[in-house]
Amino acid sequence: MTGFTGFTGFALRRALGALVTLLAISAIIYVIFYATPGNVAQITCGPRCSPAQVHQVAEQLRLDDPLFLRYWHFLQGIVVGQDYSTGTSVEHCSAPCLGLSYRSDQQVTQLILSKLPVSLSLVAGAMVLWLLLGVGTGVLSAWRRGRFTERALTGITLAGMATPVFVIGLVLMIVVCGQWELLPFPQYVAFSEDPEQWAWNLLLPWLTLALGEAAFFARMTRAAVLETLAEDHIRTFRAYGVGERAIVARHALRGALAPVIALNANDFGAAVGGAVLTETLFGLPGIGQELVHAVDVVDLPVVVGMVLVIGFFVVLANAVADVLYAVADRRVVLS
Repeated sequence: MTGFTGFTGFALRRALGALVTLLAISAIIYVIFYATPGNVAQITCGPRCSPAQVHQVAEQLRLDDPLFLRYWHFLQGIVVGQDYSTGTSVEHCSAPCLGLSYRSDQQVTQLILSKLPVSLSLVAGAMVLWLLLGVGTGVLSAWRRGRFTERALTGITLAGMATPVFVIGLVLMIVVCGQWELLPFPQYVAFSEDPEQWAWNLLLPWLTLALGEAAFFARMTRAAVLETLAEDHIRTFRAYGVGERAIVARHALRGALAPVIALNANDFGAAVGGAVLTETLFGLPGIGQELVHAVDVVDLPVVVGMVLVIGFFVVLANAVADVLYAVADRRVVLS
């Protein structure tokens, strides 16, 4: 009972810490984008806007109010929603409201929700691949330590870590789609429409995003397995005649899972934001590509909303990583 209470307290502390971190991130982002020198309304609206349009933007942003009051209204919109004047009518933006796009007059939250399935599909599929490839390669490398297999896998791992994502994607697209014609050039198909085509068209982007991450997982898994194999209880298993394959599969891998779980949760959150290059390279209509477009046209509400959502996934993934790490190693709860 005491252990359960301790773990519950640990999880609650992590949840509270994540909430405070998100609040701090939102404040920093808001100040960076809305307290910059110059006419924020003119920058947001664009150089071709009329004085009346610039004035309307300034009213929506409440630029006459103090900065802390504007930020408070922004937080209120996230919690309870907000009303926006579109010039001829008033539009209610339901919570969580991140504002209106000044290019499309679309609610930023709805825009993000329409793009989010693409990014989550990309990252979730890539995560499965980088776990399979990374953990498998790391275990095999540790098991075959000192042999040609380990040296070859170490070289491949280093090459994967050193190669940028866009280079991997270009090479795969030229070779796999162009020369060998094994896969079609990716075009996003919703899972609800055709699950087979959804996976088939995302396979190449999954590989592109997963190969670099798999290299990091391979190195971490190899180090963790080797560290576990050097422990006293593993020597005891060997003394009792337990085979090396069984030792690695049943005991060494289990002991090495805690850091792998933590790294995977962290990388999932980071990959949501880091998928910008992959989505842009393959023309996938996800959060990354929309963020690039919003920056290009200086659509500040969309930029702020996208960055906040990406920050949310990073913070959430880190909190989940801490909890999963505590599940795998209860000593974390007591630290």
